[in-house]
Amino acid sequence: MANGASEERAFSTADTEQQIATALRGRDHLCFGHDWTGNPLSKTHIMRALAREGRVLWIDSIGYRVPTASKRDLRRILTKLKAFGEDLREVEPNIWVLSPLAIPLYGSPLVQRLNRMLLRHQVQRAFRRLNFRRVIDWVFTTTAAVVAGTLGEEKVIYYCVDDFTAFSGAGTPALAAIEEQLLHRADLVVVSSQSLLQNKSRHNSKTVLLRHGVQYDLFRKALDPSTRVPRDVARLPAPIIGYFGLLDDDWIDVDLLDQIAQRFAGGSVVLLGDVMMDLSRLERHGNVHLLGRRPHEELPGYCKAFDVAINVLPLNAVTLSASPLKVREYLAAGLPVVSTRIPEVEILGDLIAIADDHNDFVAKLEQALRDPGPKAARSLRMKDQTWETRYFELKRHLLQHGIV
Repeated sequence: MANGASEERAFSTADTEQQIATALRGRDHLCFGHDWTGNPLSKTHIMRALAREGRVLWIDSIGYRVPTASKRDLRRILTKLKAFGEDLREVEPNIWVLSPLAIPLYGSPLVQRLNRMLLRHQVQRAFRRLNFRRVIDWVFTTTAAVVAGTLGEEKVIYYCVDDFTAFSGAGTPALAAIEEQLLHRADLVVVSSQSLLQNKSRHNSKTVLLRHGVQYDLFRKALDPSTRVPRDVARLPAPIIGYFGLLDDDWIDVDLLDQIAQRFAGGSVVLLGDVMMDLSRLERHGNVHLLGRRPHEELPGYCKAFDVAINVLPLNAVTLSASPLKVREYLAAGLPVVSTRIPEVEILGDLIAIADDHNDFVAKLEQALRDPGPKAARSLRMKDQTWETRYFELKRHLLQHGIV
């Protein structure tokens, strides 16, 4: 572990809210995350909270999938090379972004050593430019394990929100070995699901569960009369069955979406997000609308148009460990939600209609449409699950485990 492990101490009433509130004031933070320009995820919300009290150096994604010769991967490689030539940039107050150069081939010890050398040079150069001191390293992506703990950081925190080793094209054996090294090295492991807690705590006893929060004030705007419904959905036939998020083989049950489109042929199925999979089956349906990714701030307007929201995750090693952030966002918007049987969705109780198979999903959709659209009563039940609440819980864990 970075600079040695700290013993966990008892957390008592003597540790006041003031101690928690000031625990991270003035600290510098390193974050290995996804590309800053991507959708705001748990790491984005946590780093924005940290940036109110200290400074953050955000490292854009160094990738976990082995690249292919596809046009999509080639475009991404070119984008990465272009970004590498850009200077360190401050994207928000106290948040600087660095787009590093790394090679996503984790099965090769030689490439791992090369990546370690490249990343150390780039990150430590940024440290010197920003005059970073007493750095806490927040690792949100397993691939950063090749360099985490070697940068002079004071502490290393592995914040694990997915089973990265189960992703398609991730090069599982090599990535699993890298992750195990990170788990042993980390001073604290933070996970977002019960499944991840059980899995990761076998390697590091200092593993804590912190479930996702939600941008409540943003998504509640779906209930605001002044919120405008975007033009591309304003005139679509009802009912509007809505989804937003990545459209990827690991995360989308295409067979289920196909059945939904057929059953609600007179309505509309609206899918928002980057398409990373073959959706030609769905494009045959005139009522399926693939609208692409939309700015995060516009999602409440789309939620206002939705009659019901769906979480169409297939059941696999990735999704059974996942905690879909979008579900909490749907609920904060006051929408009825139908989901496949994902454990971290089930914990939300009667707020969600859980389906056991495709026919059951369609039946649950029909039931949900009896009370369609955003409702204040549904939204209010998410009021206490904000990212501010989760950030306070996180700082409590940091104090308990001697990180600060």
